[in-house]
Amino acid sequence: MNHLENLEDALDIHWAQADHIRLDPVRRLTGPGMLWDRTGAVVDVHFEGIDGQHLVSLWQNHARRVLDALDWQAERVGFRLFRGGATLAISAPQDQLYTAVFAVQTAWHCCAADLLSVAPQAFDLMINDLKAVGAKEENPALMDLVDAAMAHDIDILIDDDEISIGHGTGSRTWSIGNVPKPQEVAWSDLHDVPLAFITGTNGKTTTTRLCAAIARLAGHVVGQTSTDVVQVGDDILDRGDYSGPAGARMALRDNRVEIACLEIARGGILRRGLASRRARVAVVTNIANDHLGEYGITTLEDLAQTKFAVARALSADDVLVLNADDPNIVDASKNISATICWFSLYAASPQITHAQALSLPCAYNQEGTLVYETDTNETWQIALKDVPITLSGAAKHNTRNALAAMCACAALGISGEDIKTGLSTFVSDPQNNPGRFNEFTFNGARVIVDFAHNAHSIASVCDTMETMPAKRRFLMLSQPGDHSDQVIHEVTATALQFRPDLIVAAEISDFLRGRMLGEIPNLIKTSAVAAGFSDKQVFSASSPSAGAKFVLEQIQPDDLVLLLVLSDREAVFEALREPLPKK
Repeated sequence: MNHLENLEDALDIHWAQADHIRLDPVRRLTGPGMLWDRTGAVVDVHFEGIDGQHLVSLWQNHARRVLDALDWQAERVGFRLFRGGATLAISAPQDQLYTAVFAVQTAWHCCAADLLSVAPQAFDLMINDLKAVGAKEENPALMDLVDAAMAHDIDILIDDDEISIGHGTGSRTWSIGNVPKPQEVAWSDLHDVPLAFITGTNGKTTTTRLCAAIARLAGHVVGQTSTDVVQVGDDILDRGDYSGPAGARMALRDNRVEIACLEIARGGILRRGLASRRARVAVVTNIANDHLGEYGITTLEDLAQTKFAVARALSADDVLVLNADDPNIVDASKNISATICWFSLYAASPQITHAQALSLPCAYNQEGTLVYETDTNETWQIALKDVPITLSGAAKHNTRNALAAMCACAALGISGEDIKTGLSTFVSDPQNNPGRFNEFTFNGARVIVDFAHNAHSIASVCDTMETMPAKRRFLMLSQPGDHSDQVIHEVTATALQFRPDLIVAAEISDFLRGRMLGEIPNLIKTSAVAAGFSDKQVFSASSPSAGAKFVLEQIQPDDLVLLLVLSDREAVFEALREPLPKK
């Protein structure tokens, strides 16, 4: 067992408890994140009836005292107040992050003692315990290598087991317990590869897949991560949600990789931070209501600040690709130093005209043509009808994804001709873009399968399907248990814009997250009935696959079906490929 794993339970630090104060688990920050670009540790504290400014003042005093006692004078104390709580953080040396977790707990022990008027433990004894853990954890050889990599201007990736320098074809990986001396490293063989970070509330998976497809067609071996896979070239390294730093490291350490397109989710940013500090381009597709309330993210402004953490991996010469049609993104962009490449559905967008005036790159839709404009005001373009995922512009969300991919791939150094070829050949089918507006024909009916799970993404899908002809309309939807009753009501109300004749509310037993079986389908049914649908129009199903099969048994030629599939996707695909049994 890695000796670092033993350090997780090295100390058992307690603090005064109260019903009106709740502490989430302390998290190690292994890379740049929402608060700053440093490594360290962070905790979210939820409270009622406490002055937030007073709590923050206590935190600053006690955390600073702990850092100084550890001889970490160069490290910083951070905080962020949010509605009903505060995020409290310290920075720490990269080889001392388990110690940093205990340091946060120690500082909070002192804060809680002050808040609740109880006597703290002996400070010196607590610091001695911290120093003992730090002595076991510290790795001077690792820090020497980190300093050398920085001096050579090459990225370095670290986890509990391995350290690597460089990316892809220019990377080398060692065991964390067998770190070479800087003079033993063949630095001339090491380098970074062009890297794209792609984030946003919706559209990031499609944009990542599209960028990767374009880069492959341009002749590159692509490292790709998403909520589905880690992939290098045509090889699937692993399946699962790899939109965090672990997936990024896996892809970037593969020696075949020449370009990397990495999906970056909110959760990974907030739990651990970014895996790399060296992106060539970062994309923020949009900001919408999803996962609010987790990790102290309670507003869209908070969420935008989280997503914009990808900009911490950019230097002044790198490119941040932003959606000019999203007011939350426009507001959050005001303090960005990197070059911004705006994209918009509208050529007259203020951000587009401003970019043109300053000779900055941008992309936009102009009367059915997607146009990319370089920083020298040269342009190349492709007709919307030649970009399959846009449905000739009817799919506005995928038109924006295509524009974002144009900008990102241009920033990666891919030629306009190669980008246009990639855009014209990428189709949103189960092979290229599973779960994202996949279209099937079943028993003469038109069936759309989509992962849309929040109001913003569902509205986009419904808008795309608005003009599709239909004799009857069928809808299946579900929701995870950690969505509030209000969110489930809003999502259901949005999905009902599809104007279904029949609704199936599917249970996701793996995503109950504290709910009772049947609770979520009942909430969906209640919302539908409140919106004017009858009980006889709303059915429940034990799973998305069961719900899909029920719908497929009902449909007839010229019907239109929307299956919002958050789980059981492969089983749903299989059902759509199999003909109905003859009666």
